[in-house]
Amino acid sequence: MADEDRGPEEEFQELIRRLFGGGAGDLDPEQLSELTGMNIDPAMMQTVMRHLQGAFAGAGQNGISWDMTQRQALHIANQDGLVVTTGQRTDLDQAFALANLWLSEATAISELASPPRSITRGAWVEATLPVWQELAEPVATSIADALTSALSAQAPEEMQGLVQGAGRLMRTVGGSLFASQLGQVVGNLSKEVVSGGDVGIPLMPDGDAAILPQNFADFGRDLEVPEDQLALYVATRELAHARLFRHARWLRLHVISQVTEFARGVHVDTDALEEMAARFDPSEPEELRRALESGALLPERSEAQKAALARLENLLATIEGWVEVVTDDATSRLPAAPRIAEAVRRRRAVGGPAERALGSLVGLELRPRRMREAAAMWRAVTEAVGPTARDALWDYPDLMPSATDIDDPAGLVARLEARARGEAPVRDEMDDALARLLADEDGAAQADAPSPEDDAAAERPTDEDDDAPGSSRSE
Repeated sequence: MADEDRGPEEEFQELIRRLFGGGAGDLDPEQLSELTGMNIDPAMMQTVMRHLQGAFAGAGQNGISWDMTQRQALHIANQDGLVVTTGQRTDLDQAFALANLWLSEATAISELASPPRSITRGAWVEATLPVWQELAEPVATSIADALTSALSAQAPEEMQGLVQGAGRLMRTVGGSLFASQLGQVVGNLSKEVVSGGDVGIPLMPDGDAAILPQNFADFGRDLEVPEDQLALYVATRELAHARLFRHARWLRLHVISQVTEFARGVHVDTDALEEMAARFDPSEPEELRRALESGALLPERSEAQKAALARLENLLATIEGWVEVVTDDATSRLPAAPRIAEAVRRRRAVGGPAERALGSLVGLELRPRRMREAAAMWRAVTEAVGPTARDALWDYPDLMPSATDIDDPAGLVARLEARARGEAPVRDEMDDALARLLADEDGAAQADAPSPEDDAAAERPTDEDDDAPGSSRSE
């Protein structure tokens, strides 16, 4: 078919075919401009198409290019230097060695199997990116789905077939924008975190402890404390966090599942997205990017999300409270420890710019609001039953303190003290309810069972038995 005989539908199909088939570089910019029906620069449109083709080629099953996330994050992380100096590594190795000794006096949880490390920002990105991808994927998928739906709703009826045919491409647009934004957030976060456990969730591979010397220097610049004391405190806190997750191997999955449970409940505000799609100008693609950054596309949390977030906050607070108490006990020899501890608490409560950007992007804040209350609970437990009984609460998930225990540490302490004395635990409402349930089931089972009289009757011969062949009566 000659070009002049083609209608708009055939032209659009040819455009999509050549785009998917790798021929975007050969597309005529004037053709692109005519097809769009908009007064935009054809060269700019051709550049956009090249970017879309690249994103499409690298997109995964859900239309999301996580390779783009990694490239973007590493580009930002590696801007200010790639190496850890010998002096930095030596100083932190010495701090880790002494911190290990002190920590072993404060907790019954054993040392790590692998030595802690000093790593660059880029190495932190590479080590933690699989977890970021797992946490962000539900939100990225939701955004890609919503973008596809919104753009389809805005297309004229006669173009619906074409839009649906290009649905995977539109998913790729939304997924690629999200992946790029996540890469920027993780890259900027690599400039803020001081250690592997700094964010509060288990980002590092199991049993790994690490400090980022570049960020450690920035963190201590305004504290006016000796650098060796700061290094000892940060190393002790990082080792405590890593030891806990290595000891309680179930805890990592528990935290990740709580985060992903919240993330799966995130749904894009389709009304806001459709409104933006109606006025979307391809010559101003930054509008969608700014909407992703600001969190404008994420609606108010549902009741289920609020409940999931409360559970997650209690879990993170329980972890951070234990880390704080153990670190404080282990660093009691450091004169500057109280000042450093307060700086760490304040920093965790406020969060940095990149952490706040992460909250806007995925609708999730990782700051434990009840860390002080959780730390007070762990302090009360430590003083009552000692470190060994305290740390045994991490052996199994059902032993871990609950939100109620954070509210009322006295109840937890009473149970632990009774257990230490060998006494039976005090019954509560749940125990009583379970006992009633078991009693009801036992009663029902006894009612259904045959009585002794029934058994005797079953054994007595009946008239039919007497008339049977071989019986004495028949003879």
